[in-house]
Amino acid sequence: MPSAEPDRKKSALTIRTPEPADYARLAELAGELGYPSTADDIARRFAGLARISPQHAVFVAQRAGEPIAGWICVAVQGTIESEPHVEITGFVVGSEFRSQRVGERLLAHAEGWAREHGANTVRLRSNVIRDRAHAFYLREGYEHYKSQKAFRKQLR
Repeated sequence: MPSAEPDRKKSALTIRTPEPADYARLAELAGELGYPSTADDIARRFAGLARISPQHAVFVAQRAGEPIAGWICVAVQGTIESEPHVEITGFVVGSEFRSQRVGERLLAHAEGWAREHGANTVRLRSNVIRDRAHAFYLREGYEHYKSQKAFRKQLR
């Protein structure tokens, strides 16, 4: 009878802010989300976020020796029609890392960041085609409270 290979416990998942060496992987994951990007695009966008406001943050999840498993981008939003809240503006877990609690950990970290920034509510938008993501958000205690159409205009 062949011997079973011993269970190897995966190293702990670390949540941290990204570094320039991570930009290529962040771009790859943005592509999985449906937003093709390059490392240069990510670097330029990070620089833009830094100029806009310290009320933005990006976090990555990674296990030692593995590629970044996912990332989440959050921003404090203030409007005249509602109390300040945090919006998750981007969130993706690589296909090979899904169903491993990576998304759960990133979401919990983002919620902690929101509390630290005085927000009592976290909001997000998710494309209607992302049924698996919708089920995840509902499991994590989010409620589907509104449906809307998105519009844009390219300014040249």
